[in-house]
Amino acid sequence: MKAKYITIVKGISLGIALSILSSCMGDLDRIPFIEVTSATVFKDPANYKPLLAKLYAGLAVSGQQGPAGKPDISGIDEGFSTYLRQYFKAQELPTDEAVIGWNDGSLPSYHTMTWTSGNEFITAMYNRIYYQIGICNEYIRETSDEKLASRGITSPEIKMYRAEARFLRALSYYHALDMFGSVPFVTEKDAVGSFLPKQISKADLFTYIESELKAIEVDMAEPRKNEYARADKAAAWTLLTKLYLNAEVYIGAGKYTEAITSAKKVIGAGYVLEAKYQNLFLADNNKSAEIIFPIAFDGTKTKTWGGMTFMVHAPVGGKMNPAEFGINGGWGGLRTTQQFVDHFDDKSGKTDSRAMFFTDGQNKDVVREWRIIDKYQNEHNGQFKTIEDQQLWEDFWSNLAIDLYDNFGLTKAHIDYVKDIDKNMNSMSTSGLTNYYITEFMTFAKLNAASIKLVEDKLQWADLSTDDIPTSDWLFEAIADIKFTDALSAINPEFKVWFDRNHYVKLTDKYNEN
Repeated sequence: MKAKYITIVKGISLGIALSILSSCMGDLDRIPFIEVTSATVFKDPANYKPLLAKLYAGLAVSGQQGPAGKPDISGIDEGFSTYLRQYFKAQELPTDEAVIGWNDGSLPSYHTMTWTSGNEFITAMYNRIYYQIGICNEYIRETSDEKLASRGITSPEIKMYRAEARFLRALSYYHALDMFGSVPFVTEKDAVGSFLPKQISKADLFTYIESELKAIEVDMAEPRKNEYARADKAAAWTLLTKLYLNAEVYIGAGKYTEAITSAKKVIGAGYVLEAKYQNLFLADNNKSAEIIFPIAFDGTKTKTWGGMTFMVHAPVGGKMNPAEFGINGGWGGLRTTQQFVDHFDDKSGKTDSRAMFFTDGQNKDVVREWRIIDKYQNEHNGQFKTIEDQQLWEDFWSNLAIDLYDNFGLTKAHIDYVKDIDKNMNSMSTSGLTNYYITEFMTFAKLNAASIKLVEDKLQWADLSTDDIPTSDWLFEAIADIKFTDALSAINPEFKVWFDRNHYVKLTDKYNEN
């Protein structure tokens, strides 16, 4: 999913200020003309799909800049704050299925089930839910028939977008109901501003979610006919099924007949179980005919320290080889428990493919020592291919060479030389590989002597450091520290503009934040 993220700013305070300062103009209803507001953004029909993408992105990324830098919520480390990462922890860590070996803040209290109202991770989950509900409310509010008519916009696609926004809001309200019970309730009918919303009962919230999912069905895309990672009728039926299955908890009455009815709709929509269970957790699972509604991630377009970055890196540790999972290193966090392992008669996975445990050097009888393996991996079905660190690495140098050739007259030989870098990787030491890349970069960019000296000093320090740190860390850090204003502008004033525009140096963020 390609997402263009736009921050919705109401501009209320600025509007008041302008009215006061320019009241002599006799126009106190003037719309702010230097702010990006809902009034200006929604005038253009082309903005409606990118704004919808922001709603979907709210389930995946942490803010307006990947992997971190402009968070949507505060009060917790941004990497911890993402919706999917928080949802996984809230659902799995209190069970026998998973435990995490980190002592960050109040995190251990999830597994021991001793949390309090001061638990920052539970607070982050709650805040994520209501941030998501808030932006969905704004989108739904601004896409009503009346609002569209007032702007002279007629588009059947926007009607579908609005239905999807209502689905996403229903999904978050379902999470609120499931995890928090009776919660504050706000919809698009509530005015924008600060107020204390009324608390809704579990039964009434159940009825609201059910009615929303039924109402939007007519405007949703047919099953498996929407763009990848966008919700369709089957997604709504699935959420209804989950709602009905737990109705006894929510409203004190069973809804199993209704659950069967909605589940049969999903089953009859053409979904097929994967022949190989593990394929559901690989990087190319977008090809699966089993997945109904995914949260989409991509190593280059949806950077985050949560989401699938967390799901792939966190379980890898001990004697596990990170390269086998398509990553540059494990975080040694997520594990399973001996109680969960004991549910499997065959723990080897030979007869039950769901038993994906790593046992080398681990002891089942010591709590938290068995790790889940081969589930979420940054690999493709049948062929190893990294789509995160390694792919960024290769793309960096290929694109750098090609763009320098296009814009600054380098020869084709330079490009071919850089494209051969990958072939030389396995035969070089860490320090040799780093120096090799830096030397090529300096040759291409024709950096001045001061900049070259700065890089060489950085490399000399790096060679004295631990080999456990990824080569790319030192490379990107060295490039990031180059004085671009002095060095690159001296070569060509346009070079720095080009380099910044292509964000090559911003790749350092993922290492500096780790």
